[in-house]
Amino acid sequence: MIISNLKDSGRIELLHPLFKRLFDYVKAYSFLHTRLGRIDLDGDNLYIMNSEADAVPQEKQLLELHHQYIDVHILLEGRERIGWKAADNLTQEVKTYSSDGDCALYGDIPSMWIDLLPGQFVIVYPEDAHAPCIGEGKIRKLIAKIKL
Repeated sequence: MIISNLKDSGRIELLHPLFKRLFDYVKAYSFLHTRLGRIDLDGDNLYIMNSEADAVPQEKQLLELHHQYIDVHILLEGRERIGWKAADNLTQEVKTYSSDGDCALYGDIPSMWIDLLPGQFVIVYPEDAHAPCIGEGKIRKLIAKIKL
């Protein structure tokens, strides 16, 4: 897992060939006033979900795990808490992994919590089980998907 600010993304961009393309695109537009939905940058290799969600109480959110994609959660508006636990330490499977949705769900308690503010992002790899959208009220965010 990597946590940073959009203004500091240059250091992160060296870690994956599609990170620079993603962050350049995100910095070039204001997404708060654009329609919600999928934005294709490179088909299924790199796309962004411009989303708005009702936050979930911490005790009700499950951990999710992906195998085919890296997730980049970029907060636009609101406050978001994200839980984290190493995939190797998961024990309470709730939903078996499906390649169709690239997701498995777990009921484990996260071992760490991070709080994001607008302009901050978190990158989660397949070894990073994460519980997003925790908080109160509405959360407006981008979720970029980068195919491995």
